[in-house]
Amino acid sequence: MIEIKPYIEHAVLVGLITPNQPEDRTKEYLDELAFLADTHGIVPVKRFTQRLNLPITATYVGEGKLEEIDQYIQEHHPIDVVIFDDELSPRQIRNIEKALNHKGQPDVRVIDRTILILEIFLQRAQTSYAKTQVEMAHLQYMLPRLTRMWSHLDRQRGGGGTNRGMGETQIEADKRVIGQRIALLREQLKTIDKQMATQRQHRGKMVRVALVGYTNVGKSTLMNLLSKSDVFAENKLFATLDTTVRKVTIENLPFLLSDTVGFIRKLPHHLVESFKSTLDEVREADLLIHVVDISHPNFEEQYEVVQQTIADICKEDKPTIVIFNKIDNFTYVPKEEDDLTPIQRENLSLEDLEKTWMSRLGDDCIFISAKNKNNIDALRALMYERIKAIHVKRYPYNDFLFQQYEND
Repeated sequence: MIEIKPYIEHAVLVGLITPNQPEDRTKEYLDELAFLADTHGIVPVKRFTQRLNLPITATYVGEGKLEEIDQYIQEHHPIDVVIFDDELSPRQIRNIEKALNHKGQPDVRVIDRTILILEIFLQRAQTSYAKTQVEMAHLQYMLPRLTRMWSHLDRQRGGGGTNRGMGETQIEADKRVIGQRIALLREQLKTIDKQMATQRQHRGKMVRVALVGYTNVGKSTLMNLLSKSDVFAENKLFATLDTTVRKVTIENLPFLLSDTVGFIRKLPHHLVESFKSTLDEVREADLLIHVVDISHPNFEEQYEVVQQTIADICKEDKPTIVIFNKIDNFTYVPKEEDDLTPIQRENLSLEDLEKTWMSRLGDDCIFISAKNKNNIDALRALMYERIKAIHVKRYPYNDFLFQQYEND
C-alpha cells in the first residue's frame, strides 16, 4: 500500500526595518514568525526585509521589493505562502495578491501574522469553549476581507451589466450570514462565561494562583511539576489554549493553580477579546507566577510584553513571583582577556545576570529549570510563604493553626 504523505507548504517571510523597529529587532520578530510558521506546519525558506519609515499604504513594502519577492517565487517553486510580520489591510492583501499571482502559475496565499496565529489557534483548540472563542475571532478578522475571498464571482459575469450587482449582493449576503454567526457565537460565549464565573465562585475562598508568561516559556511543564498532573506540554507556540485549573497542596496549604494561554507580541486584538474568560483567571488571581525563559536572547522584551499585558488586564497591582526558567539552556560564552570590545549579553554568566535589574526584584524572583527540576524545592518554599500570607490575611484564625503545624 502506497503511503500518501501530507503536502507541506513552503513560505517566504516579509518584515520591515523602521525607525521604531531596528534591524536586530526585526530579525528577532522574523525568528518568532518562522517559529509560528513551523508550529502551523509551514516551512519558511526565505526572508525579505526592507527599510522604510512607514509601511506603504497600498502594498506594505515598496514596488521594487514586491517585484523581488515575485521573482524569487517564480524561480523557487513551490512557494505556497507569503507571510507578512504585521497585520495587513484588505487593500494591501488584494494588491499584493494581484502582484504575486500570474496566469499559468499556482496561486500564492498572502497572509499576515494575525491570520497565522488565528489558524494555529483553530488547529490547536480542543474544547468546545476554545473552539467557539477562536471561531468568533477568526470570523471577526475575516469579515472585512471577504471581498478578496469572493473574487471568483468576477468569473461568473456574463453579458448585461446586472451581474456586477448580483456579485455585490452575494458578498453582502455572505457578510450577513457571518455577522449572524458572530452574534450567535457571542451569545454562546456569554452563556459559557456565566457558567465559568459560577464555577469560579463555587471554588470557595481558596487562594488562587495563575501562571502567566510569554508563549513557550515552560508554564505547562511547571504546571505538571507542581500539580503532579499531565497537562499537554510541547516545544511549540500556543501548545495550550484552554485554561487548566488544578488543586495543589504544598505542605499543609491547598490552593488552586491555573495555567493560562501564553502571551505574544502583536497578539491579535480579536483574540484578546475572545479569550476574556482566560484573562479573567489572571484578573481574579490572588498571586501571579510570571514565568520567563531566561535562555531566550530577548527575554527582557518578552518580560515587558507580559508585564504590560497584565497591567492592561488588571486594574490593581497583584503580588507576583517572577520565575526565570530554563537555566539548563543558558549558555555562557566567556570573553577573551585581550578582547577590548564592549561586554555583550552572551558574555555574561548567570551569576552576572542575577546582579543586573533582576536583583531589584529581591525575594520576588527565583531561577529554576522546570525540565531538570533544578531549585524546585526553593520555589515551593517561596510559593508557600507567599500563599500562606494571603491565606492568613483572609482567615486570621488559621494563623494559629499554621504556627501549631510548623512547630510540630
